[in-house]
Amino acid sequence: MSSQGDVDAEGVSVGPSLNPFNGFESTVGSTMIVTIGATVPTGFEHTAAEEVKEKIGAEVRIGKDRGRIYFEVSTDDLSQVHLLRSVDNLFVIVEEYKHYQFKESKEETLAELMQLASNLPWARALEVWRLNNSLKKRRGRRRGPRVAKGKAKAAAPDAEDAEEKEPQPAEMQPSIEDRPLDEAGADSESSSLGPEEAASEPKVLKFRVSCNRAGDKHSFSSNEAARDFGGAIQDFFQWKADMTKFDIEVLLNISSEEVVIGIALTEESLHRRNITHFGPTTLRSTLCYGMLRLCNPQPSDVIFDPMCGTGALPLEGAIEFNSAFYVGGDNNDMAINRTVNNITHVQKRKEEGDGAPGLPMDAVQWDVCRLPVRSSSVDIILSDMPFGKRMGSRKKNWDLYPACLREMARVVRPGCGTAVLLTQDKKCFSKAVSRMGGLWRKSHTVWVNVGGLHAGVFLLKRTEGAFGETPEDVYEAPGNRSGECTATEDTEHS
Repeated sequence: MSSQGDVDAEGVSVGPSLNPFNGFESTVGSTMIVTIGATVPTGFEHTAAEEVKEKIGAEVRIGKDRGRIYFEVSTDDLSQVHLLRSVDNLFVIVEEYKHYQFKESKEETLAELMQLASNLPWARALEVWRLNNSLKKRRGRRRGPRVAKGKAKAAAPDAEDAEEKEPQPAEMQPSIEDRPLDEAGADSESSSLGPEEAASEPKVLKFRVSCNRAGDKHSFSSNEAARDFGGAIQDFFQWKADMTKFDIEVLLNISSEEVVIGIALTEESLHRRNITHFGPTTLRSTLCYGMLRLCNPQPSDVIFDPMCGTGALPLEGAIEFNSAFYVGGDNNDMAINRTVNNITHVQKRKEEGDGAPGLPMDAVQWDVCRLPVRSSSVDIILSDMPFGKRMGSRKKNWDLYPACLREMARVVRPGCGTAVLLTQDKKCFSKAVSRMGGLWRKSHTVWVNVGGLHAGVFLLKRTEGAFGETPEDVYEAPGNRSGECTATEDTEHS
């Protein structure tokens, strides 16, 4: 482990003080090259890497721990990083150790982590954090008050669980030394200082440390690492620890022998962008984007989500791949109402931002097994199918899945049609695809973590087989099916 002392890589002094920016000249207005880390839906790391390459032109390194990518970017492009559709959370790297040698005993390891806190090159990362806040203020993206969520969550075994962690950093102002105390943040109103004391006291940043740990060879827990590392940071900077109303969040990511220290740049996950009317289980927009890239929509394509729930999938497509036309449908009237409300919200947001009015999307109430659509008229089917856990049941899926696949095969164009389907009921789905072998061919599978559940995104290709002439059509004919086929309301999963 290299020791930086109180000087960072550029020879800039970063000593303990009430103001972390004392001791070096602000680089706002000048350009820095910094390393950005991003959490992404597990399984879609390569999809996120492709998007970063296309939109920012940066080379991407995929982390050892699933669900994380890293890339270098100029601070001039920092605002563009926040526009990426495939990333959940962003952070700037303070330092990373690819082969960190942990001590055998817990006490020695924690003591070394505490010593590490005062030897890290904090200056550049803190400057990027401040620049990031300045950009957020100029964009006018002011967040409302945070609801306290209690203490930071302990580390989960994979990055997807870490992405679900809330809250992210609280609303922050761009310049700390120039702010009066009553504008410093949400915590000022609870200060016990009197007027004279408040005027003389400088603003002390509030912070928390979130540790995400993966691996079974560590002698310490995530909470222990966050506690001791955070205590050392508090001593070094003289910041005040606050688990809910913090100004800055320091991230300590540990995966086997890899250690990455960063500072969060997002207040809340970037997947919270399209949906305002949620159902019981709503799919994240970042996962929707990954599914859409998997099917590669083309101009003039007709794309259906026959079990759309709150409309997250077609909404993401209508925004990002707007040369195609999308139809979202569900059998439940409450789900359709939510979809319509979400469409209206996005349309209003576009109009307020001087965007083109309207969206290439519509919503329809229907039965997924009896779609009111002409045969061979759809290019792509996208859907989050019932998992059989929070919505529906595994028993019903054995009848629902084959019937859905058969009806999807009817409406999709033979030979060129595509279906991208998400489900956690892998056994039932694989059996259904096998029974529909004359109509569908499995092309590719992406394994993802959806709310702690191990699920699969299946890419299916429509065969050349004419609908109504394969053995599957006879076997699965409506008259031979047991029971009525009905899609389950709001089949999306957070």
